[in-house]
Amino acid sequence: MAKKKLKAAVIGVGHLGRHHARILSSMDDIELVAVIDCDEKQGRSIAEKESTRWQMDLEGIEKELDFAVIAVPTVSHQACAAPLLRAGVACLIEKPMAPDPDTCNAILADAAAGHALVSVGHVERFNPAVARAMAVGIQPRFIEAHRLAPYSFRSTDVGVVLDLMIHDIDLALAWTGSKVKSVDAIGGATLSPSEDIVSARLRFEDNSVANLTASRLSLKPMRRFRVFGPDSYLSVDSQDRYALMVRKADGFSQEAVALAAQSENPVDGFRSLLDVEELHLDEDEPLRAELESFAAAVRGESEVVVSGEAGRDAVAVAFRIMDALQDCGWSSPA
Repeated sequence: MAKKKLKAAVIGVGHLGRHHARILSSMDDIELVAVIDCDEKQGRSIAEKESTRWQMDLEGIEKELDFAVIAVPTVSHQACAAPLLRAGVACLIEKPMAPDPDTCNAILADAAAGHALVSVGHVERFNPAVARAMAVGIQPRFIEAHRLAPYSFRSTDVGVVLDLMIHDIDLALAWTGSKVKSVDAIGGATLSPSEDIVSARLRFEDNSVANLTASRLSLKPMRRFRVFGPDSYLSVDSQDRYALMVRKADGFSQEAVALAAQSENPVDGFRSLLDVEELHLDEDEPLRAELESFAAAVRGESEVVVSGEAGRDAVAVAFRIMDALQDCGWSSPA
């Protein structure tokens, strides 16, 4: 039996919103009711391409929708989400959830008032490499992440912490399941009014540590996330959707290592004591997987993967990192 179609709209069809519109319009169980954008030329262009209608604003749209995707600039997230959430319309809000923790809490209050579902678009949770790696269940003791990108001239309403590092903050919080105990950070502005490069060290209450680096000054993109535990480590390259996991094999012991070191081929001998798995990943588009997951949650078939509370917590940690930058001695541009 075919599922009842959910009615959806995309608010903001710029760089990312247009991809949400493209995917939603191709999903058999979704009806893309409208795209909404204050830029008439862009809005009409995307609406025509995806065979839907364009609206300049939200006027009356809440009466037609089961859910909305909000992909406007971060500073406008609450203004767009509030009337929809209060009307009971589920909202998937692009990351970061809001420009500050207080606004995140205001969005959560709007959702509670309208008994509406809210989720945050931390799409890296749906990257097949990351999703598979998290499912393995490595106990993290040390996390290292590098997220580098060329200067894009987009997302200039926020600095690199809220623009790029927020992905790895969310992953670290989700993977450890622990709260951040202390933060140390260095970085600052180079080409922008806000910070362009930041390296942060987070220590969690369970004593695990995460070193996160984000930059929008790189000539080449890089998205690498590595997790080290007592018995294994995992390396994820989200750019190439590749992951490698190494674990102690049965029979691993220091005595066995010593014997391998004395063998004719110590490298092969040591490798025989390890289980090395090149993770086989599917090719699902992460944004499509995110939208399919959210639609299932709207139907009541599953829980949201990234809750509004998780989105708020990531923003709160981002602000702790930005507070730590104030004491790092980075010189502001003239």
